Amino acid sequence: MRFMRFGPSIIFLRTAHQEAVKGAIEEIFSVKEIPTDEAIKESSEFETVLFITDEWIKRTLPPKAGFLIRHGAAYVISTVVNRSLPVEKVHVESTLIFLRVPEKIEEALRFIAEKYGGKVMSFREALDEGEAGDTVVGVTRRRLGSPIGPEEIEGAVLIRRGFLQVYRELSIDAPLLLFKLLPEWNELTIKVYDTERKYEENIARLMMVIEDLDLGFVVGEGWDWDYPRPFMRVPVYKLKLLTWEKPERVKFLLKGIEYAGYKRLCDIDIFVGSKKISWNSLGHYSSKFELAKEARKELESQLSKDVLEKLREIEEKLVREASD
Repeated sequence: MRFMRFGPSIIFLRTAHQEAVKGAIEEIFSVKEIPTDEAIKESSEFETVLFITDEWIKRTLPPKAGFLIRHGAAYVISTVVNRSLPVEKVHVESTLIFLRVPEKIEEALRFIAEKYGGKVMSFREALDEGEAGDTVVGVTRRRLGSPIGPEEIEGAVLIRRGFLQVYRELSIDAPLLLFKLLPEWNELTIKVYDTERKYEENIARLMMVIEDLDLGFVVGEGWDWDYPRPFMRVPVYKLKLLTWEKPERVKFLLKGIEYAGYKRLCDIDIFVGSKKISWNSLGHYSSKFELAKEARKELESQLSKDVLEKLREIEEKLVREASD
């Protein structure tokens, strides 16, 4: 489960030849200028949002539009220098760190500000006031694998310290902060059973969903036996999941990988303690298959493109081998 990641690097090129530099950037990196909010939202960790402004501007105030470049800042700057673009100065924005918390946003912001000597403000204010050498910690409820725009950052802390020191300390303090904000986590037991014995593929699919949707921390896993009927023993793969999600929510989402079309690939049972969560408790569905179909629809809307493609690839293989 990811609870912290870097945002994009933000760079300003100061020049008296804005149009010429913009044209060169478009050609070199095959990009177009887009709204700033869109560039930040569509960016991934360590990519670069590049702004081109007048040479006399000193403060790193993001303009309304910039370039999203799918490379790290070092590559972008070295390319600008090596191509001898007419740039007078290069300014770097504060380093961005995104922190995901489930609730109590204000309490999280106060904790970070007090711990690191920072100042709580809006994300936009932090971008405006922050300079090179500063660190901005943006707090969000969104899962970190999804696009995060300024509108999803519910508050920020501007810290007048370098990001390496802040990141090292925050990576240690963040788990403690999460347990402080949400002391009662749900501990779930997930059991996977497959009559075709394709456990490797089904466990891979399960882990892909858990990791991509940031459903929680897997704190234990291994083989076990289950007894569906008296004198009947079947092997199951068992995982322990520590999560702040509701057990019913986890059950619903994982129901979406039990089937591929009309083909049942595995059984996934979820327990809270010794109590099994029944599919009937998830809503008014006429059958398990109808529930699985609705769960799959939502799952496909939530998963990242790469994971969804890999999931379908594994499922197509399982269906194909089952029909041979």
